[in-house]
Amino acid sequence: MTKVEYTDVTKKYGDELAIEDINLTVDDGEFAILLGPSGCGKTTTLRCLAGLTEPSGGTIEMDGFDVTDVHPKNRNAAMVFQNFALYPHMTVRENIGYPLRVHGTDKETRKERVKEVAETLEIPELLDRDIDNLSGGQQQRVALGRAIIRRPSVFLMDEPLANLDAKLKMSMRSRIKVLQRDLGITTLYVTHDQEEAMSLGDKLVVMNDANIQQIGSPDEVYHEPVNRFVAGFIGSPAMNFIDVTIDDEGVVRATRADEDFAYRLEPDIADRYSDYDEFVLGVRPQYFTVNTEPVDNAIRGEVEVTEPQGDEQIIDIIVGDEDGESVDLTVVAPSTVAAHRGDDVWLTVDDTLVHGFDQQSGDRIGEIDTVARTKASETAAERTSKTD
Repeated sequence: MTKVEYTDVTKKYGDELAIEDINLTVDDGEFAILLGPSGCGKTTTLRCLAGLTEPSGGTIEMDGFDVTDVHPKNRNAAMVFQNFALYPHMTVRENIGYPLRVHGTDKETRKERVKEVAETLEIPELLDRDIDNLSGGQQQRVALGRAIIRRPSVFLMDEPLANLDAKLKMSMRSRIKVLQRDLGITTLYVTHDQEEAMSLGDKLVVMNDANIQQIGSPDEVYHEPVNRFVAGFIGSPAMNFIDVTIDDEGVVRATRADEDFAYRLEPDIADRYSDYDEFVLGVRPQYFTVNTEPVDNAIRGEVEVTEPQGDEQIIDIIVGDEDGESVDLTVVAPSTVAAHRGDDVWLTVDDTLVHGFDQQSGDRIGEIDTVARTKASETAAERTSKTD
């Protein structure tokens, strides 16, 4: 196993900055996900470790050894690409065993290692097939097999599931996760799919505009986003953002619908925003409670559309007047909530689950009470389960 460390790694293409001052540590056996929108720098970060891209500045170490200027073939890192990059003129057996053949490994040892890898990936019956006769999922397993047969120190994956259909993606995600756990190989995995990232990684590295925005566990990044970008990028449907004012009594009002969107925060939550007259309120769709009858301290809105999702439904709600002074909210509710287009509903939310963001910097305001947040999340889950 290998520990990977990036220190102030920067890459420029002319005047264009691809990545800037990347500082990242991936521990022995850890599964780290580089997550972000297209063009944010995640693939460049991976390629610098692979040796396929030369950094403009900074250093990269593997187990304390500086590999920044080491040739790719001497880094003991195996890479799986989005397009699989298999050799069509070779059989599955020949594709998987190719790295050992290039390395000069004897034929008998190659045969045993190929068999071992094929059994690990549950494809021994495919060994004598041509690549053109395989499905996308089977080809992906062959690509994984070719990478792991070398027993590399580091496993690098660049959106390996991007070309698979939704059902096959879920199956391959499970296979990759089990494989990584069994092998214990330090892994860096690039994706723009946040669902994929949340399900696979021990550590999420959220990137945007050539910089790392946040590093943490999936739970930390989801529940404790450091800024508005992370909060909006992680989670589906996306977090609701509302420009609000706050008064001395802790009542927040939407600047576009101040008479209709008014909600009193608990004193300890309101204290977070004591230095602010205005900020951006962030609430995930799952953290609203939809009431079909009036309740105290609730936001009244009108249902615009509902989208059934099996046990849940996504509800788009308008709060405010029809003349444009309104706020659009997306809410996730149990399917048992009777909400139809044109109905009035009253929304409440647990204060411990809301976030506030600075309007200029986008940084989250105040610290999160993780104990209270965890209890509130558990209570919300229990409430949803009972409602179902």
